[in-house]
Amino acid sequence: MIYDQYPYFKLETKDLNYIFHVMATGQLEHLYFGRKLVDQDYEVLHTKPTAGAGSTVEYISEKGSVLLELKPLEYSGIGKGDFRLSPLEIRMPDQTFVSDFIYHSHEIQKGIVKSKELPTARAEDDEAMSLIIKMMDNHALLEMKLIYTVFIKQNVISRRVILTNNNEKEIQIRKIMSMMVDLPETDYDLITFDGGWIKEAHQHKRALTYGTYINDSTTGSSSNRHNPGIILAKKNTLEDYGICIGINLIYSGNHYEAVQISNHGNLRFMNGINPHCFEWNLKNNQSFETPEAILTYSDQGFNLLSHHFHEFINTHIVPRQFQHVVRPVVLNSWEAFFFDFNQFKLLSLARKAKRLGVELFVLDDGWFGNRNDDHQSLGDYHVNRKKLPGGITYLANQIHHMGMKFGLWFEPEMVNPKSKLYENHPEYAVKIQGRTPSLGRNQLVLDLCNPKVREYIKHEMSSVIQKANINYIKWDMNRHITDMYSKYVEYQGMFFHKYILGLYEILHYIRKKYPLILIETCSSGGNRFDLGMLTYGAQIWASDNTDPIERLKIQEGLSYLYPPSSISCHVSLSPHAQTLRKTPLSTRFNVASFGVLGYELNLKYVTPFEKKEMKKQIAFYKENREVFQFGRFYRFDQKDEFHRTWQISKDNRHILGSFQTLAKASPEFENIQFKELEGDSIYHIKSMQQQMPISQFGHLIAHALPIKLHPDGFIMRTIGKHKGLPNAIEDYQVSGSVMMKGLPIKQQFMGTYYNDQTRILGDFGSQIYVADKI
Repeated sequence: MIYDQYPYFKLETKDLNYIFHVMATGQLEHLYFGRKLVDQDYEVLHTKPTAGAGSTVEYISEKGSVLLELKPLEYSGIGKGDFRLSPLEIRMPDQTFVSDFIYHSHEIQKGIVKSKELPTARAEDDEAMSLIIKMMDNHALLEMKLIYTVFIKQNVISRRVILTNNNEKEIQIRKIMSMMVDLPETDYDLITFDGGWIKEAHQHKRALTYGTYINDSTTGSSSNRHNPGIILAKKNTLEDYGICIGINLIYSGNHYEAVQISNHGNLRFMNGINPHCFEWNLKNNQSFETPEAILTYSDQGFNLLSHHFHEFINTHIVPRQFQHVVRPVVLNSWEAFFFDFNQFKLLSLARKAKRLGVELFVLDDGWFGNRNDDHQSLGDYHVNRKKLPGGITYLANQIHHMGMKFGLWFEPEMVNPKSKLYENHPEYAVKIQGRTPSLGRNQLVLDLCNPKVREYIKHEMSSVIQKANINYIKWDMNRHITDMYSKYVEYQGMFFHKYILGLYEILHYIRKKYPLILIETCSSGGNRFDLGMLTYGAQIWASDNTDPIERLKIQEGLSYLYPPSSISCHVSLSPHAQTLRKTPLSTRFNVASFGVLGYELNLKYVTPFEKKEMKKQIAFYKENREVFQFGRFYRFDQKDEFHRTWQISKDNRHILGSFQTLAKASPEFENIQFKELEGDSIYHIKSMQQQMPISQFGHLIAHALPIKLHPDGFIMRTIGKHKGLPNAIEDYQVSGSVMMKGLPIKQQFMGTYYNDQTRILGDFGSQIYVADKI
């Protein structure tokens, strides 16, 4: 709801209030953001400077004066007394940079305010309300609309800005943030999710003090270096305790988040398009729209904050036709074959996958042109008939006849210099005449600012999709953008944003033309994991790293901002290509199941024992898929660096994942603990049955055998291909109160004895527990 109590405005979700007011001088003063208030006299919420402060500058108008630097504001500018970090930098018609936007009028409407060019959250009129505050710089004749949208049930507020030039002269935007908020307090930590290729979204916490902290991307995409989602958390906030604020952006290009602590104890944060290399000129009657910023709040720790984000994304971000629709179990061909495949190999792999319960077979890179390595043929769409004599259509038909869906990999935004497309149209690539272009993965970026390039991509992709009756697209983008230039933009400072607008145009076209195709976006893994991409594709490939121990950090980092239904996770062979670490099959599945499950391996190298385990795993996942993908996800505060615990719950089923990254000698006895159960109810809790490979015991197995066999000899290797050793099963009926306090479980192996009631985890071990209300 939005309450118009001019000069006060109160935005209200199910549990939160956001309150600001129009000062006598016309600026907007921020008053409150947090838990819903009872009826409140707003006067007491005002900042109360009574005598000013040295070195401050007074803003003076006909209606009064104010020391802007001492006030918490909703949006600010340059050159009128607020010397804190500005969300706005415009070269005005008179060539100055001074801006002075004051309140003009407002309106309230049901639903959202649609954007002409950018993706936004979706909502029906009864799900959201919007407040549009019209601000004017009367000297420069500029109009700025601050748009607030309230998503009531999800406890989310969005903000964005539309700037219109009503001056006859041109202006130049150099910086324009989607959102700015000032808080009259500073005891926060800044939490960001950073990394790089195969180490995305690692959580980092920094204590805030005087100064400015920036989280941004300059790669042309939202990047694997710094995710656009950040959290501000009060000191000592934990998973289920404390105050925190979540911030994100519906945008896939260069982003910018800044947090500043002023010398007077105010905290200012803002986010939007990165001003790095950004300039945007507006002529008379032209407008510029910023991406939509997302804001939420929790006073019950990080888990509740994540629940707000998750429910918002599942309800208002992903395409309507995929909201709360379960995702299929995938087998992707990449780590099975890389480029070295043919029709026979693919169909053989698909048949084996079908027998295990896989529902969607995906052909990854290498199906077009002379694509036998990553040096050639990107940009070409003609099928490699040596590999696929029947073409994509025949392969897709065969997969469909097996009873599976068929998916195909594309990298539409890229071109190899060694390709038919580049030979015929070198001008399609992003490069600067006279400079040698930089290559990434032996490829160049296509100029999506060029309408001919966009039409080429639309046409070629549509041709392939229609012929093959494709059910799924993996949309990849495997390099950062350099040599930024396009003759199709008036000013080169427009390039990065125009590129993203071109990308969104193509995605919108494909999404609209093929509404039932599931799109999974990817960019060398999680290089473009953002809300913008999720408005077109319901899930994103989180990382090229399929090592489950690394994935614990990656998936947990992403879980603060994004729901499990959006995080694509695959089981691969071990040792892992990215780390050379050897991990048990059970842990590979247990980690990947807390998301959208897939497999990415050559089943030729999987033993009969492992295949039986995989078949059981897939059946278990399908049985619990609604829970894993759309349940309420909880993290537990880590007891030490070697253990992590996750829980996901839906209706009366609760699934717990317990993960051990390193074993200890003679470890302590342990409890398992669940969250958010009914204390007086009785639950049946049982651990998922999983068997251990005999090889895990190495030479020690010889001491347990009645006859002496070489532990790595032919007989033991043959047995190990078909049999495993049972692990302890936990099976109890117990009250919710006990389970929330902590239920003692069977001991781990302590170095002296093993039986079938002993839990064997070792390094990289894990266990899943399922609790059902009786």
